[in-house]
Amino acid sequence: MADNAPSIQWFPGHMAKTRRMISDSLKLTDAVIELLDARIPYASANPELSRLIKNKPRIVLLNKADSADPELTRAWLQAFEKQGVAALAADCRSGRGLERFSPTVRRALSGLLERRKARGMVGGGLRLMVVGIPNVGKSSLINRLAGSRRTKVEDRPGVTRGRQWVTLSDGMELLDTPGVLWPKFEDQQVAEHLAFVGSVKDDVLDLEALASRLLLLLARDYPQQLAARYRLDREKMEEAEGYELLGQVARARGMLLPGGVLNTERAAITVLDEFRGGSLGKISLERPEN
Repeated sequence: MADNAPSIQWFPGHMAKTRRMISDSLKLTDAVIELLDARIPYASANPELSRLIKNKPRIVLLNKADSADPELTRAWLQAFEKQGVAALAADCRSGRGLERFSPTVRRALSGLLERRKARGMVGGGLRLMVVGIPNVGKSSLINRLAGSRRTKVEDRPGVTRGRQWVTLSDGMELLDTPGVLWPKFEDQQVAEHLAFVGSVKDDVLDLEALASRLLLLLARDYPQQLAARYRLDREKMEEAEGYELLGQVARARGMLLPGGVLNTERAAITVLDEFRGGSLGKISLERPEN
């Protein structure tokens, strides 16, 4: 099997409907909360959102920071700060880092709040639209901030569908939106990174090719963590191509078919599941440009 990345394209019909919903709802909101995956902040930023939200204030939340490389997460936060974009890192499932959510939002919207105060508009809540790609954690964010399971959460793309407003204890209102991708992936590396983290449905992917590509990246950037997790020989690992690495994982885990054939399909599912679940350690696949 070749280690070349397969072409990945996916744009279900409901994505177009979601774009219209986001555009129509903007006039109801004071700012947009854009969730990005802390492991792939570049790939998880939908380029269409910038066009949709236009001049509306934007706050970036790097979610799943507990699974990301902390050094690179700090670098991304600094990069957003340099761009003049308010940003914070958090883990929406555990709630770690979300104590900074309200202060960050209020600081970013301090000008708006001051203008309202000058007009005698005191006590009015902020209305925020939560946007992001599929499976980035929007519903987890809202549930955690609301203190209850107010929206349906599943670890697969394309679950949230309708328009849902949730009021928080501090008066903020959050509008949940379904995850939206864009019509065509011009950059296949972006598509690949989205597939690695589970933002593209697995049933449209070649999982063995995908896991092979992921293993190549991990062997290059996080060799110690990869070798430790699967008890791989570092020397053999460094010389192997992606599909060979997948075979090494299958052998090390005893994943064999009748006749001693390596079960690389099972190994691929395991590698992807364990990467997505954080079992391989704190890993980021992208770094900000200098």
